[in-house]
Amino acid sequence: MTDTRSAAAPAAADIPTGRSRKVRGRPLLYTSYAQDMALLDTRAKRVWTGVLVLLAFALAVLLQDRSLEVLAGAYVLAIGAIGLNIVTGYAGQVSLGHAFFVAIGAYTAAALSGPVDGDRLGYGIAEIWIWLPAAGLVAAAAGVLVAPLATRLRGLYLAVVTLGLVFLGEHVFKEWQELTGGPGVGREAAIPQLFGTRLDQDGPLGTKEQTLYVLMLVLLIVFAVAARNLARSRIGRAFAAIRDRDIAAEVIGVPLTRYKVLAFGISSFYAGCAGGLLYTISGYVEPGSFSLLMSVQFIAMVLIGGVATVSGAIAGALFISLLQPLTRSLPSLVPFVSGDTTQTPNVFQVETVLYGLLIVLFLIFEPRGLFGLWIRIRNYWKSWPFSY
Repeated sequence: MTDTRSAAAPAAADIPTGRSRKVRGRPLLYTSYAQDMALLDTRAKRVWTGVLVLLAFALAVLLQDRSLEVLAGAYVLAIGAIGLNIVTGYAGQVSLGHAFFVAIGAYTAAALSGPVDGDRLGYGIAEIWIWLPAAGLVAAAAGVLVAPLATRLRGLYLAVVTLGLVFLGEHVFKEWQELTGGPGVGREAAIPQLFGTRLDQDGPLGTKEQTLYVLMLVLLIVFAVAARNLARSRIGRAFAAIRDRDIAAEVIGVPLTRYKVLAFGISSFYAGCAGGLLYTISGYVEPGSFSLLMSVQFIAMVLIGGVATVSGAIAGALFISLLQPLTRSLPSLVPFVSGDTTQTPNVFQVETVLYGLLIVLFLIFEPRGLFGLWIRIRNYWKSWPFSY
């Protein structure tokens, strides 16, 4: 009789168990759900993400202060773009009112950190760990109040309603001079202070621009990781189900009202935090800043970067933010483009046209945005020299 134990042993050893184990030479072969759902599921992603983060921190000592100021603003805009991507990209709810929630966060933070005896409304709470969450929570409360409309409207109708919030907020903030200072006057922005140390002044941590750059980079990493974990959680899967087919999602037991309200609340929280941080860089906030153009900028960041991707929102924000210094230099390069807003054409009109043109081009030629371009490049090199 033939002994079959030696032949059966290797086969039994190849049977995957519940415990995860690494398979050398096959990085995409997962043997557990934990590996499949990992935040960075391959060694290459972990290595290159670490390299990019270290490079971003190294830029604080490599770049000049003006460049650091531009990048710090780009990181804050990336936080707001991630918030818009949550409600529009992941949950599929069209929102054109992002500037309204950014304004609520900006003025909440400015009022909390403003001096008590000043000309504008202020409470003298300058600690960033107090006014930053408060700015997000007040904006989130406004988003939750607006969210019930999302349960009754969809598509173009929802977009028009959220667009109305921009004009409503623009009127309110221009007329509420005790809080905002009025158009053309404005008020001092929120003061970034951490445990008694002013972060918007030169100090032992470096120059003002270096300190704010590192602060915005750290906060961007925190918000980005939180959004990525949200997307791969039960809530994120519910958002995706509603986005793909809300009727089917409701049939399988996903409560539409609860998750749509949650999507608007989380998105508004991100927008409020971005608004509170954005104007600490310049130190000044003016109600005319929160116009339709700001909402278009955030939409351009999401569409150009990549819908329903955190890295795409960051890439789109960096792209749009680095594009602005180029457009602002147009008057010195193109004589008929003026830097004065009272003349036509001016740089701000050129920016608006450029945003619209970029959105159209990306939607036609690369709907997945910059993230889609990266996927194409990555797949090409992975399959090279073959074409498939």
